[in-house]
Amino acid sequence: MYVIKSLLALPTLKHLSRYSTYAMVLSVCIGISASTASPTTDDLNQTLSSWQQIEAQGKNQDVYFYAWGGDPQINAYLQWAAEEVDDKYNINLVHVKLSDTSEAVSRVLAEKSANNNDKGSVDLIWINGANFATMSENSLLLKQWANKMPNFALTDPYNNPAVNFDFGVPTNGMEAPWGQASLTFYYDSLSTDKPPTTLNELVNWTAQNPGRFSYPKPPDFLGMSFLKYALVMLHEKQDAKTGGNIKAQLNLPATEQNTNMILDPLWIFLDDLHPTLWRKGEQFVQTGAQMRRLVDDTELSLAFTFSAPEVPAAVQRYDLPQSIRSYAMSDGSLSNTHFVAIPYNASHPQAAQLVANFLLSPEAQAKKQTPAVWGDKTVLVQSTLSPEQQALFKTDKSHPSALPFDSIKRTISEPHPSWVDAIMQGWQTRYGVSP
Repeated sequence: MYVIKSLLALPTLKHLSRYSTYAMVLSVCIGISASTASPTTDDLNQTLSSWQQIEAQGKNQDVYFYAWGGDPQINAYLQWAAEEVDDKYNINLVHVKLSDTSEAVSRVLAEKSANNNDKGSVDLIWINGANFATMSENSLLLKQWANKMPNFALTDPYNNPAVNFDFGVPTNGMEAPWGQASLTFYYDSLSTDKPPTTLNELVNWTAQNPGRFSYPKPPDFLGMSFLKYALVMLHEKQDAKTGGNIKAQLNLPATEQNTNMILDPLWIFLDDLHPTLWRKGEQFVQTGAQMRRLVDDTELSLAFTFSAPEVPAAVQRYDLPQSIRSYAMSDGSLSNTHFVAIPYNASHPQAAQLVANFLLSPEAQAKKQTPAVWGDKTVLVQSTLSPEQQALFKTDKSHPSALPFDSIKRTISEPHPSWVDAIMQGWQTRYGVSP
Protein backbone atom coordinates (compact mmCIF):
# COMPACT_ATOMS: atom_id res chain seq x y z
CA MET A 1 0.00 0.00 0.00
CA TYR A 2 1.22 3.47 -0.83
CA VAL A 3 2.30 5.38 2.26
CA ILE A 4 2.35 9.17 2.37
CA LYS A 5 5.73 10.68 3.13
CA SER A 6 5.94 13.32 5.85
CA LEU A 7 8.55 16.01 6.20
CA LEU A 8 9.16 18.62 8.86
CA ALA A 9 9.26 22.20 7.64
CA LEU A 10 12.28 24.34 8.37
CA PRO A 11 11.80 26.98 11.07
CA THR A 12 11.35 30.58 9.96
CA LEU A 13 11.38 33.98 11.61
CA LYS A 14 8.09 35.23 10.25
CA HIS A 15 5.11 34.31 12.43
CA LEU A 16 1.51 34.68 11.43
CA SER A 17 -1.62 32.95 12.74
CA ARG A 18 -2.57 29.57 11.33
CA TYR A 19 -5.70 28.32 9.83
CA SER A 20 -8.12 30.92 11.08
CA THR A 21 -11.20 30.55 8.78
CA TYR A 22 -15.04 32.18 7.63
CA ALA A 23 -14.63 34.03 4.36
CA MET A 24 -16.14 37.39 5.13
CA VAL A 25 -18.23 38.88 2.34
CA LEU A 26 -17.41 42.41 1.32
CA SER A 27 -20.14 44.96 0.79
CA VAL A 28 -22.71 43.97 -1.80
CA CYS A 29 -21.80 47.08 -3.74
CA ILE A 30 -18.54 45.42 -4.77
CA GLY A 31 -20.57 42.92 -6.78
CA ILE A 32 -19.46 39.56 -8.03
CA SER A 33 -16.03 39.51 -9.59
CA ALA A 34 -15.50 38.77 -13.24
CA SER A 35 -14.05 35.41 -12.29
CA THR A 36 -17.46 34.28 -11.07
CA ALA A 37 -19.52 35.37 -14.06
CA SER A 38 -21.94 32.74 -15.37
CA PRO A 39 -20.19 30.43 -17.86
CA THR A 40 -21.35 29.91 -21.42
CA THR A 41 -21.27 26.60 -23.30
CA ASP A 42 -18.12 27.73 -25.10
CA ASP A 43 -16.54 28.60 -21.75
CA LEU A 44 -17.35 25.15 -20.38
CA ASN A 45 -15.96 23.41 -23.46
CA GLN A 46 -12.79 25.47 -23.26
CA THR A 47 -12.50 24.71 -19.53
CA LEU A 48 -12.91 21.01 -20.20
CA SER A 49 -10.23 21.12 -22.88
CA SER A 50 -7.90 23.05 -20.56
CA TRP A 51 -8.55 20.58 -17.73
CA GLN A 52 -7.75 17.64 -20.00
CA GLN A 53 -4.40 19.28 -20.67
CA ILE A 54 -3.82 19.74 -16.93
CA GLU A 55 -4.63 16.07 -16.36
CA ALA A 56 -2.16 15.02 -19.03
CA GLN A 57 0.59 17.27 -17.65
CA GLY A 58 -0.05 16.65 -13.95
CA LYS A 59 0.16 12.87 -13.79
CA ASN A 60 3.22 10.96 -12.55
CA GLN A 61 4.60 13.83 -10.46
CA ASP A 62 5.37 14.72 -6.86
CA VAL A 63 3.26 17.25 -4.96
CA TYR A 64 4.74 18.78 -1.83
CA PHE A 65 1.74 19.77 0.28
CA TYR A 66 2.68 22.16 3.09
CA ALA A 67 -0.02 21.78 5.73
CA TRP A 68 -0.38 22.01 9.48
CA GLY A 69 0.63 18.68 11.00
CA GLY A 70 -0.60 19.02 14.57
CA ASP A 71 -3.70 16.81 14.44
CA PRO A 72 -3.43 13.01 14.06
CA GLN A 73 -6.91 12.81 12.46
CA ILE A 74 -6.03 15.36 9.79
CA ASN A 75 -2.70 13.66 9.13
CA ALA A 76 -4.48 10.31 8.72
CA TYR A 77 -6.95 11.87 6.28
CA LEU A 78 -4.09 13.22 4.17
CA GLN A 79 -2.60 9.72 4.22
CA TRP A 80 -5.86 8.45 2.68
CA ALA A 81 -5.92 11.29 0.13
CA ALA A 82 -2.35 10.44 -0.87
CA GLU A 83 -3.32 6.86 -1.57
CA GLU A 84 -6.27 8.03 -3.69
CA VAL A 85 -4.32 10.47 -5.89
CA ASP A 86 -1.61 7.86 -6.25
CA ASP A 87 -4.19 5.41 -7.61
CA LYS A 88 -5.87 7.98 -9.85
CA TYR A 89 -2.91 9.93 -11.20
CA ASN A 90 0.26 8.24 -9.96
CA ILE A 91 0.93 11.41 -7.96
CA ASN A 92 3.26 11.13 -4.99
CA LEU A 93 1.66 13.43 -2.38
CA VAL A 94 4.18 14.45 0.28
CA HIS A 95 2.75 16.05 3.44
CA VAL A 96 5.27 18.59 4.73
CA LYS A 97 4.08 19.05 8.31
CA LEU A 98 3.98 22.61 9.61
CA SER A 99 3.58 23.96 13.11
CA ASP A 100 2.46 27.27 11.59
CA THR A 101 1.45 28.17 8.03
CA SER A 102 3.72 31.20 8.13
CA GLU A 103 6.66 28.78 7.76
CA ALA A 104 5.55 28.04 4.20
CA VAL A 105 4.82 31.72 3.50
CA SER A 106 8.34 32.64 4.58
CA ARG A 107 9.83 29.93 2.40
CA VAL A 108 8.07 31.18 -0.73
CA LEU A 109 9.06 34.76 0.11
CA ALA A 110 12.69 33.66 0.43
CA GLU A 111 12.55 31.84 -2.90
CA LYS A 112 11.14 34.93 -4.61
CA SER A 113 13.94 37.03 -3.12
CA ALA A 114 16.41 34.52 -4.57
CA ASN A 115 14.72 34.79 -8.02
CA ASN A 116 13.56 31.19 -7.84
CA ASN A 117 10.45 31.76 -9.93
CA ASP A 118 9.68 28.31 -11.30
CA LYS A 119 11.35 25.62 -9.15
CA GLY A 120 9.74 26.32 -5.79
CA SER A 121 9.72 23.76 -3.01
CA VAL A 122 6.03 24.34 -2.14
CA ASP A 123 3.48 22.91 -4.59
CA LEU A 124 0.33 23.19 -2.49
CA ILE A 125 -0.38 24.97 0.79
CA TRP A 126 -3.23 24.84 3.33
CA ILE A 127 -3.97 28.47 3.98
CA ASN A 128 -6.40 31.24 4.83
CA GLY A 129 -6.79 34.55 6.59
CA ALA A 130 -3.70 36.63 7.30
CA ASN A 131 -1.37 34.21 5.52
CA PHE A 132 -3.45 34.39 2.34
CA ALA A 133 -3.53 38.19 2.57
CA THR A 134 0.26 38.27 2.89
CA MET A 135 0.83 35.95 -0.08
CA SER A 136 -1.73 37.82 -2.19
CA GLU A 137 -0.22 41.23 -1.42
CA ASN A 138 3.25 39.96 -2.34
CA SER A 139 2.11 38.21 -5.57
CA LEU A 140 3.18 34.82 -4.24
CA LEU A 141 0.22 32.78 -5.51
CA LEU A 142 -0.83 31.29 -8.82
CA LYS A 143 -3.86 33.20 -10.13
CA GLN A 144 -7.15 32.17 -11.73
CA TRP A 145 -6.82 28.42 -11.44
CA ALA A 146 -9.14 27.37 -8.60
CA ASN A 147 -12.31 28.68 -10.24
CA LYS A 148 -11.54 26.63 -13.36
CA MET A 149 -11.44 23.24 -11.64
CA PRO A 150 -14.38 20.95 -12.53
CA ASN A 151 -15.33 20.34 -8.89
CA PHE A 152 -15.35 24.05 -8.03
CA ALA A 153 -18.83 24.25 -9.58
CA LEU A 154 -20.08 21.97 -6.79
CA THR A 155 -19.52 24.81 -4.30
CA ASP A 156 -22.20 26.87 -6.11
CA PRO A 157 -19.86 29.90 -6.25
CA TYR A 158 -22.46 32.18 -7.87
CA ASN A 159 -24.75 31.88 -4.83
CA ASN A 160 -22.12 31.12 -2.18
CA PRO A 161 -19.71 34.06 -1.85
CA ALA A 162 -17.94 32.38 1.06
CA VAL A 163 -15.84 30.43 -1.45
CA ASN A 164 -14.81 33.63 -3.28
CA PHE A 165 -13.64 35.67 -0.27
CA ASP A 166 -11.12 34.88 2.46
CA PHE A 167 -11.53 37.10 5.55
CA GLY A 168 -13.06 39.70 3.25
CA VAL A 169 -10.24 39.51 0.68
CA PRO A 170 -11.31 38.37 -2.84
CA THR A 171 -9.64 35.07 -3.70
CA ASN A 172 -9.57 35.78 -7.46
CA GLY A 173 -9.14 32.10 -8.24
CA MET A 174 -5.96 31.88 -6.13
CA GLU A 175 -7.50 29.50 -3.56
CA ALA A 176 -9.69 26.41 -3.71
CA PRO A 177 -12.07 26.03 -0.75
CA TRP A 178 -11.41 22.90 1.28
CA GLY A 179 -13.59 23.01 4.39
CA GLN A 180 -15.40 25.05 7.00
CA ALA A 181 -14.86 25.28 10.73
CA SER A 182 -16.45 27.09 13.66
CA LEU A 183 -15.50 27.90 17.24
CA THR A 184 -16.85 25.04 19.38
CA PHE A 185 -17.04 25.00 23.18
CA TYR A 186 -16.90 21.90 25.36
CA TYR A 187 -17.40 21.29 29.07
CA ASP A 188 -17.27 18.62 31.76
CA SER A 189 -20.89 17.74 32.51
CA LEU A 190 -19.90 16.38 35.94
CA SER A 191 -18.64 19.78 37.10
CA THR A 192 -21.20 22.04 35.42
CA ASP A 193 -24.64 21.18 34.15
CA LYS A 194 -25.43 24.55 32.57
CA PRO A 195 -22.54 25.97 30.58
CA PRO A 196 -22.66 29.57 29.31
CA THR A 197 -24.13 29.96 25.81
CA THR A 198 -23.48 33.68 25.24
CA LEU A 199 -20.62 36.05 25.96
CA ASN A 200 -22.65 37.71 28.73
CA GLU A 201 -23.38 34.33 30.30
CA LEU A 202 -19.68 33.47 30.10
CA VAL A 203 -18.80 36.53 32.19
CA ASN A 204 -21.35 35.53 34.83
CA TRP A 205 -20.27 31.87 34.72
CA THR A 206 -16.58 32.64 35.29
CA ALA A 207 -17.50 34.94 38.19
CA GLN A 208 -19.45 32.08 39.78
CA ASN A 209 -16.80 29.49 38.87
CA PRO A 210 -13.48 31.30 39.32
CA GLY A 211 -10.42 29.61 37.89
CA ARG A 212 -12.39 27.14 35.76
CA PHE A 213 -11.89 28.79 32.37
CA SER A 214 -9.04 30.31 30.41
CA TYR A 215 -7.87 30.86 26.85
CA PRO A 216 -4.49 30.46 25.12
CA LYS A 217 -2.41 33.62 25.02
CA PRO A 218 -1.87 35.35 21.67
CA PRO A 219 -0.53 34.78 19.11
CA ASP A 220 -1.96 31.28 19.50
CA PHE A 221 -4.69 30.77 16.89
CA LEU A 222 -7.31 29.56 19.37
CA GLY A 223 -6.64 32.42 21.77
CA MET A 224 -6.97 34.90 18.93
CA SER A 225 -10.21 33.22 17.85
CA PHE A 226 -11.71 33.68 21.32
CA LEU A 227 -10.70 37.35 21.35
CA LYS A 228 -12.23 37.93 17.91
CA TYR A 229 -15.46 36.24 19.00
CA ALA A 230 -15.60 38.49 22.06
CA LEU A 231 -14.82 41.59 20.01
CA VAL A 232 -17.61 40.94 17.51
CA MET A 233 -20.15 40.22 20.25
CA LEU A 234 -19.18 43.34 22.21
CA HIS A 235 -19.72 45.57 19.19
CA GLU A 236 -23.00 43.90 18.29
CA LYS A 237 -24.24 44.67 21.79
CA GLN A 238 -22.92 48.23 21.67
CA ASP A 239 -24.41 48.90 18.22
CA ALA A 240 -27.77 47.57 19.40
CA LYS A 241 -27.75 50.13 22.23
CA THR A 242 -26.57 53.12 20.20
CA GLY A 243 -28.20 52.31 16.88
CA GLY A 244 -24.81 52.72 15.25
CA ASN A 245 -22.76 50.38 13.07
CA ILE A 246 -19.27 50.53 14.53
CA LYS A 247 -18.98 46.76 14.03
CA ALA A 248 -18.74 47.38 10.27
CA GLN A 249 -15.22 48.71 10.87
CA LEU A 250 -14.15 45.12 11.54
CA ASN A 251 -14.71 44.40 7.85
CA LEU A 252 -12.15 47.08 6.97
CA PRO A 253 -8.39 47.24 7.56
CA ALA A 254 -7.20 48.31 10.99
CA THR A 255 -5.81 51.85 10.93
CA GLU A 256 -4.45 54.37 13.42
CA GLN A 257 -7.80 56.14 13.23
CA ASN A 258 -10.10 53.20 14.03
CA THR A 259 -7.95 50.86 16.17
CA ASN A 260 -8.59 52.44 19.58
CA MET A 261 -12.29 52.90 18.87
CA ILE A 262 -12.68 49.23 17.95
CA LEU A 263 -10.40 47.62 20.53
CA ASP A 264 -11.06 49.68 23.68
CA PRO A 265 -14.28 47.74 24.49
CA LEU A 266 -12.28 44.50 24.30
CA TRP A 267 -9.70 45.71 26.82
CA ILE A 268 -12.44 46.84 29.21
CA PHE A 269 -14.07 43.41 28.88
CA LEU A 270 -10.80 41.56 29.51
CA ASP A 271 -9.92 43.75 32.50
CA ASP A 272 -13.10 42.45 34.15
CA LEU A 273 -12.78 38.87 32.90
CA HIS A 274 -9.14 38.07 33.66
CA PRO A 275 -9.33 38.06 37.49
CA THR A 276 -11.95 35.29 37.26
CA LEU A 277 -9.86 33.06 34.98
CA TRP A 278 -7.44 30.21 35.69
CA ARG A 279 -4.62 31.50 37.90
CA LYS A 280 -6.51 34.81 38.05
CA GLY A 281 -5.42 35.72 34.54
CA GLU A 282 -1.85 36.19 35.70
CA GLN A 283 -0.76 33.25 33.55
CA PHE A 284 -2.23 31.75 30.39
CA VAL A 285 -1.99 28.42 28.63
CA GLN A 286 0.09 28.37 25.46
CA THR A 287 -1.96 26.12 23.20
CA GLY A 288 -5.31 24.41 22.76
CA ALA A 289 -3.66 21.10 23.60
CA GLN A 290 -2.52 22.46 26.96
CA MET A 291 -6.01 23.82 27.62
CA ARG A 292 -7.43 20.38 26.82
CA ARG A 293 -5.02 18.72 29.28
CA LEU A 294 -6.18 21.07 32.02
CA VAL A 295 -9.77 19.97 31.36
CA ASP A 296 -8.66 16.35 31.57
CA ASP A 297 -6.87 17.12 34.86
CA THR A 298 -10.11 18.76 36.12
CA GLU A 299 -8.38 22.12 36.59
CA LEU A 300 -10.70 23.61 33.95
CA SER A 301 -14.39 22.82 33.40
CA LEU A 302 -14.86 24.74 30.16
CA ALA A 303 -12.74 25.08 27.02
CA PHE A 304 -13.04 25.48 23.26
CA THR A 305 -11.59 24.40 19.93
CA PHE A 306 -11.84 25.33 16.26
CA SER A 307 -11.90 21.64 15.30
CA ALA A 308 -15.14 20.14 16.65
CA PRO A 309 -14.15 16.50 15.91
CA GLU A 310 -11.08 16.98 18.08
CA VAL A 311 -13.32 16.59 21.15
CA PRO A 312 -14.81 13.10 20.57
CA ALA A 313 -11.45 11.95 19.22
CA ALA A 314 -9.79 13.06 22.47
CA VAL A 315 -12.47 11.31 24.54
CA GLN A 316 -11.97 8.10 22.57
CA ARG A 317 -8.20 8.36 23.14
CA TYR A 318 -8.87 8.89 26.88
CA ASP A 319 -7.32 12.36 26.66
CA LEU A 320 -10.64 13.77 27.90
CA PRO A 321 -13.19 12.20 30.29
CA GLN A 322 -16.36 10.51 29.07
CA SER A 323 -18.40 13.28 30.72
CA ILE A 324 -17.32 15.87 28.15
CA ARG A 325 -20.03 17.47 25.97
CA SER A 326 -19.72 19.90 23.04
CA TYR A 327 -21.93 22.84 22.11
CA ALA A 328 -22.02 26.06 20.11
CA MET A 329 -22.57 29.53 21.53
CA SER A 330 -26.11 30.69 20.78
CA ASP A 331 -25.14 34.33 20.20
CA GLY A 332 -22.86 33.28 17.35
CA SER A 333 -20.06 30.95 16.33
CA LEU A 334 -16.95 32.48 14.80
CA SER A 335 -16.64 30.61 11.50
CA ASN A 336 -14.43 30.58 8.46
CA THR A 337 -13.64 28.72 5.29
CA HIS A 338 -10.17 27.30 4.82
CA PHE A 339 -8.51 26.83 1.44
CA VAL A 340 -5.62 25.32 -0.46
CA ALA A 341 -3.47 27.46 -2.73
CA ILE A 342 -0.61 27.02 -5.20
CA PRO A 343 2.47 29.27 -4.97
CA TYR A 344 3.32 31.21 -8.13
CA ASN A 345 6.63 29.33 -8.45
CA ALA A 346 5.41 25.80 -7.70
CA SER A 347 7.47 23.11 -9.40
CA HIS A 348 4.40 20.96 -10.14
CA PRO A 349 1.39 23.32 -10.56
CA GLN A 350 -0.63 20.97 -12.78
CA ALA A 351 -0.26 18.05 -10.39
CA ALA A 352 -1.19 20.36 -7.49
CA GLN A 353 -4.40 21.31 -9.32
CA LEU A 354 -5.29 17.64 -9.73
CA VAL A 355 -4.84 17.13 -5.98
CA ALA A 356 -6.89 20.24 -5.14
CA ASN A 357 -9.69 19.12 -7.46
CA PHE A 358 -9.73 15.69 -5.83
CA LEU A 359 -9.92 17.28 -2.37
CA LEU A 360 -13.10 19.04 -3.60
CA SER A 361 -14.69 15.83 -4.92
CA PRO A 362 -17.85 14.51 -3.23
CA GLU A 363 -15.94 11.37 -2.28
CA ALA A 364 -13.14 13.27 -0.53
CA GLN A 365 -15.42 15.87 1.04
CA ALA A 366 -17.81 13.24 2.39
CA LYS A 367 -15.01 11.24 3.96
CA LYS A 368 -13.52 14.38 5.49
CA GLN A 369 -16.87 15.35 7.01
CA THR A 370 -17.27 11.96 8.71
CA PRO A 371 -16.80 12.62 12.46
CA ALA A 372 -14.60 9.56 12.97
CA VAL A 373 -12.29 10.70 10.15
CA TRP A 374 -12.06 14.48 10.61
CA GLY A 375 -15.54 16.00 10.93
CA ASP A 376 -14.62 19.05 8.85
CA LYS A 377 -17.76 20.54 7.32
CA THR A 378 -17.98 20.24 3.54
CA VAL A 379 -17.87 23.29 1.27
CA LEU A 380 -20.01 21.52 -1.34
CA VAL A 381 -23.62 22.62 -1.75
CA GLN A 382 -25.94 19.62 -1.59
CA SER A 383 -28.25 20.92 -4.35
CA THR A 384 -25.37 20.69 -6.83
CA LEU A 385 -24.88 16.98 -6.12
CA SER A 386 -26.57 13.93 -7.57
CA PRO A 387 -28.64 11.68 -5.25
CA GLU A 388 -25.79 9.18 -5.24
CA GLN A 389 -23.31 11.88 -4.24
CA GLN A 390 -25.62 13.23 -1.54
CA ALA A 391 -25.90 9.73 -0.08
CA LEU A 392 -22.15 9.77 0.61
CA PHE A 393 -22.70 12.38 3.31
CA LYS A 394 -25.13 10.35 5.42
CA THR A 395 -23.54 9.32 8.71
CA ASP A 396 -24.33 7.05 11.63
CA LYS A 397 -25.11 8.22 15.16
CA SER A 398 -22.34 10.43 16.49
CA HIS A 399 -20.38 10.09 19.72
CA PRO A 400 -22.09 11.58 22.85
CA SER A 401 -19.31 14.13 23.22
CA ALA A 402 -19.52 15.30 19.59
CA LEU A 403 -21.06 18.60 18.56
CA PRO A 404 -24.74 17.83 17.85
CA PHE A 405 -25.79 18.07 14.23
CA ASP A 406 -27.11 21.53 13.25
CA SER A 407 -26.28 22.91 16.70
CA ILE A 408 -24.70 26.00 15.15
CA LYS A 409 -27.67 28.33 14.68
CA ARG A 410 -25.76 31.49 13.86
CA THR A 411 -22.31 32.06 12.43
CA ILE A 412 -20.26 35.23 12.63
CA SER A 413 -17.55 36.12 10.16
CA GLU A 414 -13.88 36.66 10.77
CA PRO A 415 -12.74 40.30 10.87
CA HIS A 416 -10.36 41.66 8.25
CA PRO A 417 -6.98 39.91 8.71
CA SER A 418 -5.24 43.16 9.71
CA TRP A 419 -7.10 43.03 13.04
CA VAL A 420 -5.07 39.98 14.07
CA ASP A 421 -1.89 42.03 14.47
CA ALA A 422 -3.78 44.93 16.06
CA ILE A 423 -5.34 42.64 18.69
CA MET A 424 -2.10 40.76 19.31
CA GLN A 425 -0.01 43.90 19.80
CA GLY A 426 -2.61 45.48 22.06
CA TRP A 427 -2.94 42.30 24.13
CA GLN A 428 0.81 41.91 24.57
CA THR A 429 1.12 45.53 25.68
CA ARG A 430 -1.59 45.18 28.32
CA TYR A 431 -1.47 41.56 29.45
CA GLY A 432 1.74 40.00 28.17
CA VAL A 433 3.04 37.76 30.91
CA SER A 434 5.57 34.97 31.25
CA PRO A 435 4.28 31.46 30.44
